[in-house]
Amino acid sequence: MKPLFQVENLEVQLKGRKGLLVPLVRNVSFSVAPGECLGILGESGSGKSLTLKAAMGLLDSSFQVTGSVQFQGQELLTKSSEELRRLRGGKVGIILQNPMTCFDPLYRIGSQLAETFAAHGNWRKGEIRERSLTVLEKMRIHQPEEVLEKYPHQLSGGMLQRIMIGIAAALEPALLIADEPTTAIDAITQVEILAELLKIKEEKGTALVFVSHDLNAISRVADRLVVLSQGQVVDRGSFYQILHHAKDPYTRLLVGKRAEVMERYQRVLQGKGKEQGYA
Repeated sequence: MKPLFQVENLEVQLKGRKGLLVPLVRNVSFSVAPGECLGILGESGSGKSLTLKAAMGLLDSSFQVTGSVQFQGQELLTKSSEELRRLRGGKVGIILQNPMTCFDPLYRIGSQLAETFAAHGNWRKGEIRERSLTVLEKMRIHQPEEVLEKYPHQLSGGMLQRIMIGIAAALEPALLIADEPTTAIDAITQVEILAELLKIKEEKGTALVFVSHDLNAISRVADRLVVLSQGQVVDRGSFYQILHHAKDPYTRLLVGKRAEVMERYQRVLQGKGKEQGYA
């Protein structure tokens, strides 16, 4: 299937003093097709978020970005800031890592949802309110009517993250980029949110790019994986290939660390079960 979103030989450099360029992302290439989820895996500082921000025009003039980024056959790196802004609010949805920066602290949540839906649809006031309540309910947020009346600072980071995911999904983008979307969310809600993202991908044919350091989370949604380390792609393949046949030493270390954490978690659970007389 033809890729919907394709990144080729992406390079990101930081402009230093006296014209010196510091390389941060080097020769990164990947693609994702409609109805497919590409997982981008890597630890903090590996260049995951920087790569996606560069691709979507979210970096300032301190950075130099070269290579090619195509969405639906159109080159994005040559588009203006205004063209990219319209694209990000319409056909491309972006869920950023820090939800607090995505909401205006001076306005209630309901007003901000209404403004977003009004800008991207032809719904009447009543329809917008119903859509807003549906978004909150799908994201497992209790008492949605009350939440619409609250300001961002009155909600937890996890709740804001869920609202942001809900807004992005409700706009039905062709491409959804999720940058560490489950970081501030508890384990039970994380499973529910990942299931919602899978539903969007499967039912709407949305192309999904899921960026995470969490191997467990990424394994639940990704069809293919790209592993980044120090701004470069060091491994790629299916989840099974990465888990059992990783080529790169860094990838094997990443997988090994995750497996060790899970084994320790299981031992703790078994220990508690014995203490309570379940084993």
